[in-house]
Amino acid sequence: MRLLLLAVGKAKGSPEQVLFDHYAKRLPWALDVIEIEERRPLAGPERKAREAELLLAKLPKSAFLVALDPAGEALSSEAFAKKFSKWQECGRDLVFVIGGADGLGDAVLDRSDQKLSLGAMIWPHLLVRTLLAEQVWRAFSILTNHPYHRG
Repeated sequence: MRLLLLAVGKAKGSPEQVLFDHYAKRLPWALDVIEIEERRPLAGPERKAREAELLLAKLPKSAFLVALDPAGEALSSEAFAKKFSKWQECGRDLVFVIGGADGLGDAVLDRSDQKLSLGAMIWPHLLVRTLLAEQVWRAFSILTNHPYHRG
């Protein structure tokens, strides 16, 4: 299984990138990141649609796609760990996708196998990467009885 994060925006050199790397480096497998960016000044709906095209163009064909979306399913860390384990067992690449400031376009949401929410609050898209990496690390710690998770 390959673990991939598709994301809108560039994080290189940002404080958010440092935090993301902190958790991603703990994982026993690589969490590859592919970033896309639309530089044209498009209006909100146009921008979301264009970003969706760019994201889907980078998606491996048979991947299991988890879209980070405020309207998605909110899970406890333990429930996320159980789902993560099942996703791993499906034998497909596991891809998380994070939209830009306007969210994810309908094409990505329609293609997703799972919609996941990190809670009712809206988070900056660069910070969502860190929150996701931490939860993947926490899921691994739950599944392996590592002492990191003390829930």
